Amino acid sequence: MPVIIHEIFINAPIEVCFDLARDVDIHMKTTAKSKERAVAGVKSGLMENSDQVTWEAVHLGVKQKLTAKIIELERPYRFTDVMVKGVFHSFTHTHEFVVKENGTVMKDRFVYCSPLGLLGTIADKVFLEKYMKRFIVNRANELKKIAENN
Repeated sequence: MPVIIHEIFINAPIEVCFDLARDVDIHMKTTAKSKERAVAGVKSGLMENSDQVTWEAVHLGVKQKLTAKIIELERPYRFTDVMVKGVFHSFTHTHEFVVKENGTVMKDRFVYCSPLGLLGTIADKVFLEKYMKRFIVNRANELKKIAENN
């Protein structure tokens, strides 16, 4: 089961970073490359504990839907979302925020299990883990740009 961990320093207050990371509208802006859009559940604004959103996006050339639910939220320090329906066997994405001098460290911890057993494990090794890491890093970089330019 792959575990992707990424940290980034953002020159912005923790509350700003936390709210941007759970904002559906901002999520769509930061994932424009995969054409993500909210099609069910919370479609705009800030997500709260127990909220769900269904995303439609194009990943690896395939249009797909994925529903995620926030199962834990402690403002402004962390929130966790899990997949409740989608292409993965499962995933858990924990977003943590730590106050640092002149800003915030945003930490992503993404743990997932691919579908299809052995074929999924092979896909992880060949391309999927790298793809998911790049997706998380790109989104974090976009969040950083937005937070630092507000």
